[in-house]
Formats: sequence, structure tokens, C-alpha cells
Amino acid sequence: MKKEFKFSYQYVNSVDELTAEQQKTVSAAEKAAKNAYAPYSRFKVGAALLLKDDTIVIGSNQENKAYPTGLCAERVALFSYGAQQKKQGIKSIAIVGDGDLLKAGDIFSPCGACRQAMAEYTDMQGESFEIILKNGDGSFTIFEGIRHLLPFIFGS
Repeated sequence: MKKEFKFSYQYVNSVDELTAEQQKTVSAAEKAAKNAYAPYSRFKVGAALLLKDDTIVIGSNQENKAYPTGLCAERVALFSYGAQQKKQGIKSIAIVGDGDLLKAGDIFSPCGACRQAMAEYTDMQGESFEIILKNGDGSFTIFEGIRHLLPFIFGS
């Protein structure tokens, strides 16, 4: 029996087409990317969580000579949120990348481990949160939740 999975997303051409809330979150992710420690990949990533009380929690990728002990920006932000015992819930996450790995025509996308971490936090709060990805050409891909990026979540 053949089955099919379909997903949807919103494509936005520029930051000007985002809501004020989305712009705030993307701006925080861009600032976070400047704090990335990426001497090996030279690919800086920033992530920002917008919480339901409008607090922002940021993360940036942190590399290490003893690969793979570094950590992606998305997980830094999510784990920081968890470590601070934030309970107000996540509204959205914005993720941006800067470096030669992201070409002008490329769609930016989180790695599988980060997708699974997003799935975990979605399960913890009992509802999905928006995922905003800044692409190589300055456009944005926006997903309603992680199930659109990771349909067969581990443990589901």
C-alpha cells in the first residue's frame, strides 16, 4: 500500500513581508549569529525563540576542535530555554545562517538533530510553534510546526 505525506509552508520574499513579531525574532537570530563560534566551518548560525510572554531566548552555533562536541544554534537556544525552566511556552523560532555553505538560491534548513529537539519541545509544551528560516537570498520559509519538517518524529 502506497501512502503519501504532504506538507505546507509559507514563502516570503523579504523581511518587510514578515509580521512585526516575526521581524523581531529574525533580528534577534541575526544578532545571535554574530556570537557564533565557527572557526572550522566558517558558517555562523543564530537562533532565537520568541516565548509567549514576548521574551527572546537566543543561541548560536558553538564549534569545537573535538568534533562533534560542538552544538547547533537551535539546540543552544532550546536547551537554554529548558535549563532556565521557562514554562511560558514557545511561540516561534527563527533560524539564520551566514557563510559560504548557504548559497543565494539555497533554502536554509535545520539538521536532523535540531529538528528532533524541536519535536521534543513541541511535545513538552503540547502544541506546535512556528519555524522561520532565512534563506540564502534573504527570503524566508515559514512552517507552522515541526511536523512539516520532520514527519516521522522519533518516538511518535
